[in-house]
Amino acid sequence: MTNSFRDTAEAVIISVLVFVVLQLSTQSYAVEGHSMDPTLAPGQRFLVNKFVYARMDDLPFGQEGYIFGGPQRGDIVVFTPPIGAETEFVKRVIGLPGDVVDVVDGRVYVNGELSTFDDDYTSPYAGEYPVTVPPDSYFVLGDNRRVSSDSRQWGMVDADDVVGRAWFTYWPPESIRLFH
Repeated sequence: MTNSFRDTAEAVIISVLVFVVLQLSTQSYAVEGHSMDPTLAPGQRFLVNKFVYARMDDLPFGQEGYIFGGPQRGDIVVFTPPIGAETEFVKRVIGLPGDVVDVVDGRVYVNGELSTFDDDYTSPYAGEYPVTVPPDSYFVLGDNRRVSSDSRQWGMVDADDVVGRAWFTYWPPESIRLFH
C-alpha cells in the first residue's frame, strides 16, 4: 500500500509541475479583428510561447540580452501596444534594432532591400521615412496592412512589451498550424 500511495503522490506532483511550467511558459490568445489576415483570422485561437524571449536581465545575475535570442524578422509576436489598448496585439516583426525601415510607393524596405514580408500591400503609410529602429525596439506590421494599426501609426514596440512568439494555432481544428 505504501508503494501505491507513493506512486500516486509522485504522479500528482509531476502533473502539478508540468501544469505550472506550461502555465508560465505559454498563453492562449484569440484573434480579434482582421489585421493579421490571411495568416490569422478573426476568432482563431493560438498559443504563445512566452519563454522563448526570456531576458537575461530578468534573472538574478542581471546580464543584458536574451537567453535564447530575441525576436527575428518574420516572427509573429504578441505584445502590449504602446497606445494603451486594453488587450495585447499580434503583429509580424519587420524591423529589428538598428534596421533602417523605408517605405517607397507603399512598399516596405528594410536596410535597402524589399522586405520578404511585403506582400504587395499598397496602403498609405503614416509618418516620415526612412526610420531607424532604436535599440531594444521592434518595427511591427499586421499582415493585412490596409486595416492594421501598427508601427506606422504609433511607432516602435519596446522589447519589454513583447509577451512572446506565436507558436501554434489550435482553433478552429481545420486551421491547426505550427509556426516556425
